[in-house]
Amino acid sequence: MSQQVNPRGTFLKIADSVRRQIEDDPDMTELPSLADVMRDHKVSRGVALRAFGVLREEGVAEPAPGERWRVVRAGAQVDRRPLVQQLTDIITAEGLEVGEAFPSASALAERFGVSRPTVTKALEKLETAGVLAEGGQGRVRRVRAVPTREERS
Repeated sequence: MSQQVNPRGTFLKIADSVRRQIEDDPDMTELPSLADVMRDHKVSRGVALRAFGVLREEGVAEPAPGERWRVVRAGAQVDRRPLVQQLTDIITAEGLEVGEAFPSASALAERFGVSRPTVTKALEKLETAGVLAEGGQGRVRRVRAVPTREERS
């Protein structure tokens, strides 16, 4: 008789394993990628997602932009507003004036911990709203209009 692995509860074991990683590394801010979990535990994407779902229900992790999952630590402040609003706040927080250069998509992706395509989509929304002048490959985006307080909220 061959021994087969019972898939029931596998996602709970994976959730326990990831939880231990979080507890052992207080500097951990992001969960391992789904691909890493799938490879390390030899499971399907669905099982890995169920494990992350368990961690979400426990308040240990939450999904972040760009299909990533971040660690939620007690007492830590995380800005959960849409990226577009966070980018708009850069203009006022850094005192940018009309015509000044806006940070690049690469710099913003690193600053907010998201992918460049995610930042690019948010920047395009700001261009459509008339807040930023259209950028493009090799061109610097510039502030077109400083948002008023009502526009920011």
